[in-house]
Amino acid sequence: MNGTGACIVQRDFTVLLEKGHPGFEQAKNKLALFAELVKSPAMFHTYRITPLSLWNAAAGGQTADDVVEMLRCLSRWEVPGKVLSDIRMWMSRYGSLALIRTDGAPGMLYLEQRRSNPALLDQLEREPSLASFRLQRDGFRLCFPAVFRGQLKQEAARLGYPVIDEAGYHRGHTLPVALRGVTGDGQPFALRDYQAAGVDAFAGRVDPAEGQAGHGGSGVIVLPCGAGKTIVGLAALERLQCETLILTSNVTSVRQWITEICQKTTLTSEQIGEYSGDKKQVRPVTVSTYQILTHRTKKDGDFQHMRLFNERDWGLIIYDEVHLLPAPVFRATADIQATRRLGLTATLVREDGCERDVFSLIGPKLYEVPWRELERTGHIARVECQEIQVAMAPSLREKYEAAQGREKFRIASENSRKTTLLERLLRLHEDRQILVIGQYLQQLAEAACVLQAPLITGSTPQEERVRLFQAFRERQIQVLIVSKVANFAVDLPDASVAVQISGSFGSRQEEAQRLGRLLRPKATGEKAYFYSLVSADSREQHFALRRQLFLVEQGYEYMIRRDEAIFQDDASQSEVL
Repeated sequence: MNGTGACIVQRDFTVLLEKGHPGFEQAKNKLALFAELVKSPAMFHTYRITPLSLWNAAAGGQTADDVVEMLRCLSRWEVPGKVLSDIRMWMSRYGSLALIRTDGAPGMLYLEQRRSNPALLDQLEREPSLASFRLQRDGFRLCFPAVFRGQLKQEAARLGYPVIDEAGYHRGHTLPVALRGVTGDGQPFALRDYQAAGVDAFAGRVDPAEGQAGHGGSGVIVLPCGAGKTIVGLAALERLQCETLILTSNVTSVRQWITEICQKTTLTSEQIGEYSGDKKQVRPVTVSTYQILTHRTKKDGDFQHMRLFNERDWGLIIYDEVHLLPAPVFRATADIQATRRLGLTATLVREDGCERDVFSLIGPKLYEVPWRELERTGHIARVECQEIQVAMAPSLREKYEAAQGREKFRIASENSRKTTLLERLLRLHEDRQILVIGQYLQQLAEAACVLQAPLITGSTPQEERVRLFQAFRERQIQVLIVSKVANFAVDLPDASVAVQISGSFGSRQEEAQRLGRLLRPKATGEKAYFYSLVSADSREQHFALRRQLFLVEQGYEYMIRRDEAIFQDDASQSEVL
């Protein structure tokens, strides 16, 4: 090696990327193909290569030779031999086992060995965690009851052997449907190129007239908020022409899906059902929430609404915001592996570490478009991100220093000086539609009182939420204060400023979802602003670095400012006025 590369590859499978290196951007884009960002301090970004990141790379068409060559080209020094050999080993495991079915064994599936490794099937036969699946040896494959299809894939992935599922899918009940060329309100409509590419990646090899044909039909499409993930779901529905169950994060999102289906497809309102706390409609296309599926009357009771998975002969299940999929829905999904599954998300990051379960039960990442790429093409808004470090008053600092653990974080998060700063930011953007987002209800209530702005929380009735969101869209309300309900699928196209005054510790997915509230393109083409208010020299500042990781990986940079600078900006603006 010539010692000029942008990266340092370490024996523990971490990769240090020098931020000031002239090859930083190119190296970052290449690393994103097969590694995950874990830290982003000022000098070096730290990536980690994992089996799952390599399997997703393999699912996306990368080979071990591709990854090894990229690492060698990027590395400043010789790449450790153990790293290279393990990359080859992990990537060779993707595709070494496949699920197939044969006509001569109804109700059974075969786990077939695709690469020469005589000891592998012996190892799997002896594995205690697979004993309950009733594996039976048949030459170079293992036979087992099809009912264990999902559980076996899930456990095999945990053992380090991802399974390619070629057992096919059933058609489901046919549902004739087409996308409109003009929406219900008279606007021209067509798929964008990247949306069409996403549908092709999911269903391009599926022939809806042949239930068992092709390998398409399960996997995840990753697109930024505001890029039209819902449209990808509708196009998949049209491609497959089958009855479909759509699961999403909340009732507001359910109704947005229903509106989009009515506006952009030939389906009638009588063919679309809402299955929520308010309604229990089961129709050819049914839209429901994760919350209703996991509702039960007592802690150890049954999930009564899980039967929705079997209420009709679904040919497709769409998991919107798949990064939020709760554990009971994972278990139900393991039982319906013969049904095609499409996951939609802006980020595969899960704070519970269950990305591997998404991979094995929903499917691998099939298609992704970097956020910055869609920003450059004008499909999502340009956003400037700022972290503003807010000083604590001496009395609050004293209280903070005396506190322990999580209490320190909450004290820092609820720093009352943030509300004063919030007023200044609103004056700087007084002609914009502004969202204020936070974690703690008392803090939000105080901000709502000071700003004389409406507040939406989890306890706000659905009808009131709808009224306030609509008033915000129509610019009857300029400032709207929202709790964590704003993290999930709230369609507010005119929001161009978001101020985050507190958050859930180091949640990367929450940071991405909150920024996503701003990403729909603005009619004027103007830039949007995302502010994160963080108490200076506190645990909140530490967690903010972790929250920002995913967005940094997507190409966003946070400008770090002290609160005094905002007060100066406000004073300067007042002088000009």
